[in-house]
Order: sequence, then C-alpha cells, then structure tokens
Amino acid sequence: MQESQEIAVISAEQNDLMTRVGKGTPAGALLRRYWQPVAISDELEGPRPVRPVRLMGQDFVLFRDEAGKLGLLDRDCPHRGADLAFGRLEDGGLRCPFHGWLFSVEGKCLDMPAEPVGSKLCSRIRQASYPVVERSGIIFAYIGEGEPPAFPDFDCFVAPGTHTFAFKGLLECNWLQALEVGIDPAHASYLHRFFEDEDTSESYGKQFRGASANSDMPITRVLREFGRPEIRVEPVNHGMRLTALRKLDETHTHVRVTNLVFPQAFVIPMSAEMTISQWHVPVDDTSCYWYAIFTSFTEPVDKAQMRAQRLELYELPDYVSRQNKRNNYGFDVAEQASKTYTGMGHDINVHDQWAIESQGPIQDRTREHLGTSDKGIIAYRRMLVDAIERNQQGEGVPMVIQADQAGEYAGPPSIDGIGPSDDTDGYWRTEDRRRREASSWAADTKAA
Repeated sequence: MQESQEIAVISAEQNDLMTRVGKGTPAGALLRRYWQPVAISDELEGPRPVRPVRLMGQDFVLFRDEAGKLGLLDRDCPHRGADLAFGRLEDGGLRCPFHGWLFSVEGKCLDMPAEPVGSKLCSRIRQASYPVVERSGIIFAYIGEGEPPAFPDFDCFVAPGTHTFAFKGLLECNWLQALEVGIDPAHASYLHRFFEDEDTSESYGKQFRGASANSDMPITRVLREFGRPEIRVEPVNHGMRLTALRKLDETHTHVRVTNLVFPQAFVIPMSAEMTISQWHVPVDDTSCYWYAIFTSFTEPVDKAQMRAQRLELYELPDYVSRQNKRNNYGFDVAEQASKTYTGMGHDINVHDQWAIESQGPIQDRTREHLGTSDKGIIAYRRMLVDAIERNQQGEGVPMVIQADQAGEYAGPPSIDGIGPSDDTDGYWRTEDRRRREASSWAADTKAA
C-alpha cells in the first residue's frame, strides 16, 4: 500500500498542474500537441454547416464551405471582433454579417466589400486557421504549434465507415476526472450494478447489457456477483493496458481488457464483437465532452438504431444528458431498492456522469485516499505529470508519432470474455486474434 499512500498526497499545485488546460498552462500546452475531437460529422449536416466550438478555453468556428472543405477559424472576426459563428456561407467561404469580410477555410481574406476599389488591406489580413480532418464520423482539429502528429492505425480509424458509429455527450466537470472513471475497472461492479438481468439478445447498442464472449452469462451478473477484481496494469506503446480478472470458479475467470490511450482516451469493450474508443475533450477547465467511436468487427453498425437509442437520452444541439444534476440524474428511490445500484436509470453514462460531476467542477484531489484498486489512476497521473514536464523541457512525449510509425500503434485489443483461469493472458490474446481473423476488414490487422 506504500505506493498508493504516496501518490494520494497531492497538493493543490499538483492538482492545478494536471487539470488546468487554458492557453499557456503546462497541461494545456501538452494537450495542444495532439489531435482533439471538436464535433461529430452529424453536427455539420443540414442547410447550414457552421458550428461554434470551444476547446480548452479558446473559441473557434467550424464550417464546411460550399465545396465541402472543412475549416476551423478563430471565432472573432479580425475586423472588429464580431462572432463568425453567425457568418454566411457564400462565395467560397464564410462571410461576416457585420461588414461582409469573407474568409476561406485556410483563413485567407477573400473579400472586403466596403473597402475602396484597389485597397490592399484584404491581402494583408489573415484569420487564424487550424488543421481539421474527419475520421470515422468525428471531426478532429489541431490547435498546437508546428506540424500535427500522425493518426495511429487503431481499429477505430482503419475500419470502414460502415463499421463505425460516432456520438458525444457533455459533462459538467473537468476533463481529468471524466477520463479517470474509464481507467477504474473496480467501479463497474457497484456503479453499474443491475439487480435484474435482461435478455442479452436485446442488448445491441447497450453497454454492460450483453453476455461475455464464449459464454451466455450476462455481464450484469458477473459484475454483480464478483465485485473484487484483481487488476493488472502494464505500460504499452499507446499508454497503458488494464486487465481486470474476476475468478468465477477454479477453472473459469472473467477477463476484461481495457486501454488508456495517451493522453486522454480509452478503448474498452462494448460487446463480444464491438469496442468503444472514447476521448475526453476539455471545453474549458470545468466542462468537457466525451466523444466515442463504436467499432464493429462483424456486421456493419446499425447506425440508425444506435443514434435513436442515444437521442432518447441526449438533447441536441449541445448533446446534454436528459438526466443531469438539475433533475438529480433521474434518481428514484424505488428503483435503487430493486433495479439499479444508483437508482439513476439504465444508461451507464448517466451513472458515470453523476460520479464525476458530484466530485465538483474540478475534483479536489488533496482530500482523496487512493487504494490498491486505483493503481491505473496512480500510473496514469505519473505518466501525465512526466509528459507535462518533458514537454516543458522540449523533450519527446508519448503518442506524438510520425506517419511511418502509425502501423506500430494498432488495435489496441479490448476484450470482455470468460476464459481458463490458468491462462488468462493467452485467452484474451487468442480471442482478439479470433475476432480479427473472422472480420471482413480486420483480418490483416494485428494488435500487440
């Protein structure tokens, strides 16, 4: 326990170092070295594909021009600061309604209609613009200095569009506490405990409602009846692998393999044949969005069903959970007594949202006491602080990779299944290989 006691003593200064991400902050400088999700592609559908974006305390406008090209610009017009999120898409760019200044996706000023004929002012004005790419239903932006890193060959990026689905949700708390719930394997046995097992054949699109691989045992029963997992943590090239083992009997063990992808994502199993890759992206210091890519190894994703399921739970345009702190997360005393451990419905995202938002806008880590089950959180915080310090010193940091390195970062494998107790590591590796060999698109991919 010495390691846990040591890391539990976190000062207010250390907490600020890890959580504050505004421009000029140490953690903000680190996160700006990575591609960040800023919207899902669905948000730019419709007659006016223009969206305001707030990322790490900075304000931008995201748009798709008439030719279909994506652009991300600073939100304030360089003329007199009017809001470009209300701009008009016309004449090859985004035009400010105040005086008609027109900007391309690259930030080039294309027109200043109120200026005299022959004026050179337009050629001297350029709005700050940022690289933007679209991957698997998510629009990523790079707002750091220098060239952006390459994307790794992760399953969520190499799978065909038919086999991925993207969604997002707003969380009213700091990004770090939102991320840390995903690298905490022990919480699922309590926070996501269901007292009733549903028909697993009706579990499509629902987390923790299906059966584990190679078994007809519902995951809900495993989590409910085996609440003391053995947790293993190991460093890997993309960050960290976490393995939670719940021994069912002398010969069978439930194995759940999840991953921390540095700096702020995790990859977890959705079902026996689907994974979730999820980022926690700071809006500012006290709010963030989760962005998720659901990736199927077998059949194409039923996007209509998965979107409909989630639109029952989230309100557009800001993707706010319908159950939130303003209505006590839908808490119901009778439900807590007989149906769910939290009494907050069947969507595990709501459970997570309550847990992390109830810690406050920014968790005060000077008051916490970590235990052995928090070894993943301990390891990640050390990794994060080390990367912040290395970045301040101008040294290399994890996952800032070149294009010729992309193939070295594959998978990562994420499994939920029941295997032999005497070879849990061999089991999940075999299961991952089986899933890839049976897949129409992943047969040639490998994951360490």
